[in-house]
Amino acid sequence: MGSNEMGIAKLLSGEFSRVVTIAIVIAIPIAYLATHRWLESFAYKTNLSWWIFALAGLITLGITLLTVSFQSWRAATRNPVEALRYE
Repeated sequence: MGSNEMGIAKLLSGEFSRVVTIAIVIAIPIAYLATHRWLESFAYKTNLSWWIFALAGLITLGITLLTVSFQSWRAATRNPVEALRYE
């Protein structure tokens, strides 16, 4: 109703990516500390690399953007009359 498909997808994707990015920034230090403390109890030591956590965050962000973009595109291209008919 007044916006094109790209505008709707960009609005929803931006909002969700902001929330997921904040969650990733909060979760990475907690996950690092918990994993580091857990690995200290083993006899054989291994190092934790920062890129493992960054890769997990990027994969999560990518899946979020793909899902939200697909769903918002599907909702934006749907006929509004069909949605109102079932309401």
